[in-house]
Amino acid sequence: MQTHVVPVGFDYDRMIAPLIRDQFDVDRVILLEGTVGSEANVEYSRNIARKLEQDFQNLLGAETVRERLTDVYDYDAAFERAFDLINAELDRDDAAGDGGDDTGGDGPEEREVWVNLCSMPRPVSFAFATAAHSIMVERQADRDRIHTYYTAPEKYLETELAEELRANRDLLQELVEDDAIDDDRIGDRLDTTTDLLAEFDERGTTIGAKRIGDSHVIELPVASFQNVKPFEELVLFTLGEHGEFASVSELAETLAADLNEEYTDSFRSKVIYNVDRLGPGGKGYIEQEEHGKSYRTTLSRIGQLWVRAHADEDRDLA
Repeated sequence: MQTHVVPVGFDYDRMIAPLIRDQFDVDRVILLEGTVGSEANVEYSRNIARKLEQDFQNLLGAETVRERLTDVYDYDAAFERAFDLINAELDRDDAAGDGGDDTGGDGPEEREVWVNLCSMPRPVSFAFATAAHSIMVERQADRDRIHTYYTAPEKYLETELAEELRANRDLLQELVEDDAIDDDRIGDRLDTTTDLLAEFDERGTTIGAKRIGDSHVIELPVASFQNVKPFEELVLFTLGEHGEFASVSELAETLAADLNEEYTDSFRSKVIYNVDRLGPGGKGYIEQEEHGKSYRTTLSRIGQLWVRAHADEDRDLA
């Protein structure tokens, strides 16, 4: 079960296309509309929100709620709203008639919250991203249920609008200078301008959702708010060098060999302790997947970024 929080600006495709193309299981959407700016901008954003509301319901069958943000440039208010909203969605009682699992299985499916950061003024996007990350720190057990993501457009319409304006300017300038009218050129300019404006009114400032890798969504990893200790660094760098280990014992054996230490139960316990501190319930730099009695151990996305960022640092393995 997924709730998607979508701040609405001047984009349409990037708000919904990636969810359809990547087959997200969306059952609830919260559309956030700004009320600050010129009357034309506010009305245009509302039109996009109305279209998104209809299409989220018709195309994805999602319950859709529209809310307004009084001031899209008030970072503190946006953060507070995001903090309350994300927590409330995580705590929704899906078992009580809200789409929960009533088939007698293992209980209600846990809800995930996905925050789209593509649109709206930057203060809102930054506020929602920071709030999401703050909640991940406070609610370690729910860390994997909170996601922030970005989608790149296939095309920006602003550049085409600018090119069309330049072409129209050049045509008008030539007509003025030559004191002549070319009906064919005027007709061409009228047609392309009309088509481009219609596309702008229908789709907003961007077209499509660009596929990057194997997805249309770029999930933004969350950094840990804790320092990494020296032995934890060794664990991370070793995982970065080898990619993955079939078990923590295998990781411990490799570390012992690198450090020229004897592989003992005490050393193995030390590695297990540090892996736990770096895992999903701790700093989030390591992921583990159960395979029988062992746990396949790899770096998480933020763990990979940490290793990459610190790769040039001198390390003493002795």
